[in-house]
Amino acid sequence: MASTKNIAIGTGRRKTAVARVFLREGSGKIVVNGKDVKDYFATQEQVRVVHQPLLVTSNDNKFDILITVQGGGLNGQAAACLHGISRALLQVDQDTHTALKANGYLTRDSRMVERKKYGQRGARRRFQFSKR
Repeated sequence: MASTKNIAIGTGRRKTAVARVFLREGSGKIVVNGKDVKDYFATQEQVRVVHQPLLVTSNDNKFDILITVQGGGLNGQAAACLHGISRALLQVDQDTHTALKANGYLTRDSRMVERKKYGQRGARRRFQFSKR
């Protein structure tokens, strides 16, 4: 590694996943929890989601990105990484704001799993009603 100085730090969240993103000068390598991004995420779609903010701002080979992500499943973690990378890129260059905002990458996706209520089978599903 050429330099280990963090240029920017961003926190991304989605469902119960939280990603801490560290942006460094480099050649476009993305490391998630000590593994390469392609090794960490199961599907190509999840890898594509993580790369989106870099492609939109045309920074795909300018930075090395170190991500620590925890909680949730792989889809939520991928979206949390996207959110964190977007926030970190915004710290480096304010001009990227319009491109990131237009694609909705700066907005935290607030959809969460609804909690299960007592007296019911699930969050909304009720027990079967029996008239007799």
